[in-house]
Amino acid sequence: MTDTSPVWDRVRGMVPVSLCDWPGRVTCVLFTGGCNLRCPTCHNAALAWTWKTLPALSRETVLADLRRRSRWLDGITLSGGEPTCVAGLEGLLADLADTGLPVKLDSNGSAPGVLEGLLRDNLVQSLAVDVKGPWAMYPQLTGQTMTEEGARESLGQVFDLARRHPGRIYFRCTKVPALSDADLHATRVQVPEGLPLNFQEFVPPRMEQDVA
Repeated sequence: MTDTSPVWDRVRGMVPVSLCDWPGRVTCVLFTGGCNLRCPTCHNAALAWTWKTLPALSRETVLADLRRRSRWLDGITLSGGEPTCVAGLEGLLADLADTGLPVKLDSNGSAPGVLEGLLRDNLVQSLAVDVKGPWAMYPQLTGQTMTEEGARESLGQVFDLARRHPGRIYFRCTKVPALSDADLHATRVQVPEGLPLNFQEFVPPRMEQDVA
């Protein structure tokens, strides 16, 4: 019987094999629907804002597939959307942990308390957290859904979390068209020394999305 619990209803995408979503590992990527931001350059806009139009994945089918392929995979990446927006996320991660594979979670860093709990309870082994750009540009970069002050506060807490959990959190910045070389430099400077920040190339969204 197919599981219809709310948390698995939010799992709306899967890439069976990825070589780039967890550096140095071969992973399966699962995507949850929904996001609290409205970034105009979002690469997964359908998952973020119209996820209910996408087919849900079966809990039993996904978990059976992961167990079957666990000898060839190095882990699972849970991405989105924004996974920390998902009610019952801990239950989903517990299900994934039962496969015996380590889990990395992608996040925009807006819910540091959730991330802290996931690390504390060892529900994820790694976090990749986005730093969108200079703090002053956050309103522009997030579709007016995150203020400069909110970004400083939330990401500041995540930076502190990274210091307390060395090696388990790394930061990413996508070089979207709005960011100049000077903006990228400012982004690097605002991440505390000693914390990793990876710059990744911008891939244009596959289709236009109405984010109003």
